[in-house]
Amino acid sequence: MRLRPLVAAFAVTAALVVTPASAAPAGRVLGYVANNGGGVSVIDTATNTVSETIADSGGNSPYMAAVAFDGTRGYVTNSVQNTLTVIDTPTNTVDKSVPVGKHPAGVAVAPGGGFVYVTNYDDGTVSVVDTATLTVTATVTVGQNPDGVVVTKDGTSVYVTHDVVGPSKVSVIDTTANAVVATINVGSTPTAVAASADGTRIYVVNKGSDDVSAIDVAARTVVGTAKVGFVPHGIALSPHGTRAYVTNSEFDSVSVVDLTVMAEQQKIFVGDRPISVALTPDGASAYVTNFNSNTVSIIDTASNTVTGTIPVGQRPVGIAINLVPPAASTLVAGTAQLQVRLLGFTVRSLDATLTEKHTGAPVAGRTVVFRTVKGNPLCTATTNSSGKATCDAQVSLAVGLSTLLQGFTASFAGDNEHGGASAHGYITLL
Repeated sequence: MRLRPLVAAFAVTAALVVTPASAAPAGRVLGYVANNGGGVSVIDTATNTVSETIADSGGNSPYMAAVAFDGTRGYVTNSVQNTLTVIDTPTNTVDKSVPVGKHPAGVAVAPGGGFVYVTNYDDGTVSVVDTATLTVTATVTVGQNPDGVVVTKDGTSVYVTHDVVGPSKVSVIDTTANAVVATINVGSTPTAVAASADGTRIYVVNKGSDDVSAIDVAARTVVGTAKVGFVPHGIALSPHGTRAYVTNSEFDSVSVVDLTVMAEQQKIFVGDRPISVALTPDGASAYVTNFNSNTVSIIDTASNTVTGTIPVGQRPVGIAINLVPPAASTLVAGTAQLQVRLLGFTVRSLDATLTEKHTGAPVAGRTVVFRTVKGNPLCTATTNSSGKATCDAQVSLAVGLSTLLQGFTASFAGDNEHGGASAHGYITLL
């Protein structure tokens, strides 16, 4: 779908949560950048380039604010359309647009991926989306301007920030009752929120008081505060849980916070108006969206220096990074013709067609290997733009007529983008 210019804009939210996908034998580490100007830019972190742009789903100018993963799906809030876009990340196609509340802002996925929680900024509510049916199954009233959202490691609680000027609070939702069971006072105008990997701490960015609050999950009280830069907006935690990277939207920098002592270690200068930040699963790199620069800055976390800049869409806001598994593939084999020669056989027009299982789209440029059912090599071919591979084979008499008449096997070994597949085809006598 052709992208259209933004026709309306609202408060920029920096909410972002990534729920790690389970380990896969192959795949790609991809970054998904939600652009306020429309579209999601997909960054291949192996090359640090935008590999593709996912067009807006079903309407004009969605304000794409936040991104979250459940492993093979991405969820993006669209604040103009009041929807949640669901992306199949192995194929990078839009599966559905789910109606939620008014001006959805933040989004978070429960451990295990059963539910997605969306903050509705103008409604004062949180939509609970069942990922099996992709429907809203509950709406929780939380109070004014809900923005950032995160789910605790055990999945029992959801923490929601309120983008309210002055000393504010975080609401705690019980996920069994789908009701607010506690509120916690934090700093001024809280926005982004993140949970520690061990489940013991919640960290809240307070853009009005230029600091980060640490909440003890068990006690539901603030146990520490770290000062950062001017108007902080986004936060990401290192995998080992000792550092936080906090964007300072009006100071064009990222604060590195030592979480063991709740103190800023240094500032790293990035692009113009940084909003959100996400780390790669290994924690080696941090990626920062620069709203006014239309770029993403790459930070090497070992040296805490900027090592690169990636042009993305207009006014990038949310970002999430995760390991994306290969897309499931389907291989369909055809029928070849067998010609008997004096000193052997010729098998003509061996063919197989490779497609994505989820979308049915052809997969071009992949190698398909053809063998007899007993494993004797026949030939190898590359799929064309229609996903079809075809070749002829010269076969010795030693293979045997009876073996050839049992048909052939076509196989694709798979790669980081598409999973392996195989199929049986037939061979008939000319």
